[in-house]
Amino acid sequence: MKFSQKYLRRAFVGLIALGSLIGFSFSRPAERLFDIAKNLDLYASVFKELNKFYVDDVNPNLAVKTSIDALLKSFDPYTVYYPEDELEDFMTMTTGKYQGIGIVLAEINDEYRVAYVDENSPASKAGLGIGDQLISVNGIKISDTPEAEPSKLLKGQAGTSLDISILKNDESAPKTIHLKRETVQINNVIYSGIIRPGVGYISLEEFNASATKELKSALSTLKQAGMQKLILDLRENPGGLLTQAVDICNLFLAKETKIVETRGKVEEWNKTYTALNSSFDSEIPLIILINGHSASAAEIVAGVMQDYDRAVLIGKKSYGKGLVQVTRDLPYRTKMKITTAKYYIPSGRCIQAIDYQHKNSDGQAIAYKDSSIKSFKTQNGRTVVDGGGILPDILIGKDLMSSSFTQALMKQHMIFLYACHYQKNHPKIASSESFVFSENDMNDFQNWLKNQKFIYESPVEKQVRMAIDLAKKDQAYASLEASMSALKSEWSSSTTKELLAHKQEIISLIEQEIILHYYLQKGVNQWSFSKDPVILESLNLFNQPQKFQEILAKKNK
Repeated sequence: MKFSQKYLRRAFVGLIALGSLIGFSFSRPAERLFDIAKNLDLYASVFKELNKFYVDDVNPNLAVKTSIDALLKSFDPYTVYYPEDELEDFMTMTTGKYQGIGIVLAEINDEYRVAYVDENSPASKAGLGIGDQLISVNGIKISDTPEAEPSKLLKGQAGTSLDISILKNDESAPKTIHLKRETVQINNVIYSGIIRPGVGYISLEEFNASATKELKSALSTLKQAGMQKLILDLRENPGGLLTQAVDICNLFLAKETKIVETRGKVEEWNKTYTALNSSFDSEIPLIILINGHSASAAEIVAGVMQDYDRAVLIGKKSYGKGLVQVTRDLPYRTKMKITTAKYYIPSGRCIQAIDYQHKNSDGQAIAYKDSSIKSFKTQNGRTVVDGGGILPDILIGKDLMSSSFTQALMKQHMIFLYACHYQKNHPKIASSESFVFSENDMNDFQNWLKNQKFIYESPVEKQVRMAIDLAKKDQAYASLEASMSALKSEWSSSTTKELLAHKQEIISLIEQEIILHYYLQKGVNQWSFSKDPVILESLNLFNQPQKFQEILAKKNK
C-alpha cells in the first residue's frame, strides 16, 4: 500500500504551524535558539513515530520534501528547495543550458505534444514540429508509464543517442526518429533586427548567464546594419540573474553610475551595484516595452532606465517583484533558493507588489495598500511611485485573453489544437508578415469547435445558475420557477455569440499560433511588427522626436 501523502502533509503543516505559534514568539537570541532546537527535536520525533507505527510504509524522501515545501510556501513563492534530482532544472534556469534535444512538451488531453522547438536544435534538425505527438522514448511508451516524466526521458548526456516515436502533425502513423542529444543553449535574445529604417528591435526573453553577451552582440550587429534608435522588448520576461540586469543597464549607462541597491536582514550582504564598464551606447534613443509579466530583473532594467530618464517605457504595468534570492548549498547535493533582500532602484523606490508578511483570512498574501505607496523623483524630476510594479510612461495594450471566453479557449488548448488541425490541411501558408486568418478560416474554426469537448460557462451564467440553485432551497421556489428558468435562458451563453463578441482577439491569437507552428518564434515576431499596437505606438513615437524628448523631460506636479 502507498503511504498517504495527504495525511503526512497535514501532520507536518500542523507541526510547522505549532512551531510558529510556540517556537518563534520570543525575541531574545538564547530563547530563540533553544526554541529552534526544541522544535527540530519535535519534528524528528513525529517523523520517527510515523515511520515506526503508521499503517503503510513511509517514503522518507517524499515525506521530508512535502514538509519542506509546506514550510517554504508559508514565506513566499520564490524561496524554494531543490532536491538532488531537481538540480538539473535549477542549473538550466541559471545557466540557460541543458543537455537534450531542444523541445518543450505540453500535456494536452492525456497526450504529450511538442509545444515549442528551439531553432538549430537536434529536434529542429530532425524535422520535429510544433503539434507533433510524442509516443515513446527508447521503447518506453508514454501512455503505459504515466509516472514517467517524458521531458526527463529526453534529457541525458550530450553525445548520447535516443530513438523517439513521433506522430507527426500531418501524418496518420507514427514514425521512429534517431537523434543525438546536444548541449542546448536557451537563448535570451529571441529576435533582433531592423524593423523600420534606422529602428532596431530586440526581444529579450530571459536573464540567464549569457543575457548581456547576447544583447551586446545583437546591439553590435544592428549598429552595423544602420540602427539609430532601439526598441527593447521585455514583455513576458520573468527575469533571472540580478548581475545580468546590472550589466545590461551598464550597456546604456556611463561607468560608475549607481544601478541598484539590495537591503536585507544580513547587513553584510547588503550591496550597492554600480556600472563597472564603459557603456555600449549612452545616447541612442531607447524605448522599452513591458507588461504584466515583466518581472524581477526585467523590472530592474526598465525601472533604472526610467529613473535616469534614459528610456521611454511603453506598455502595461509590470508584475512587481522587488525581491532578491540567493542560492545556498545544503547537504547531500541539495540546494535552497532563499529570499534575502529587497532591491531598490536609483530613485529609492522598491517596486514589490505583494506583502508576504501579511496574509488574509484564507492565508493568501495581500497587495500593499495604496496608502503605503510613496512618490519618488526621476533624475529629471518626473514623479514615479513604488509598490505594485513599474508604471510605463505610455500605457497601452489590451490583453489578448481579456475575455473569460478567450481564456477558456486557451486553457482548454482549443487554439493550439486548431492550429494543429489547420496545419494538416494547409501544407504551406503565406509568409509570416503577410499571413491573414480569413473570414472563411474563422467559419472553419467555428465548425471545428462544435465537434470538440469544449466547455464554457460565462461569469454571468454561473451567477444565474448559483442563484437558481440557491432559490430551489426556498419553499417559494415553485412560484418562481418559470421566471427563474426564463432568466437562465436569457443569460445562457452560446459559442456562436461569444465567438462573434470576441472575434478580433480570437483571430489574433489563432494567427499567432498558426504562424508559430510554421515559422517558430521568429515568425511570430515578424508578424507582430505590423499588428502589435505597442510596437506601432513605439514606431509612431520615434517619428516624433520632440514628443519623445518632452516625455523624458516633463516634470510632473
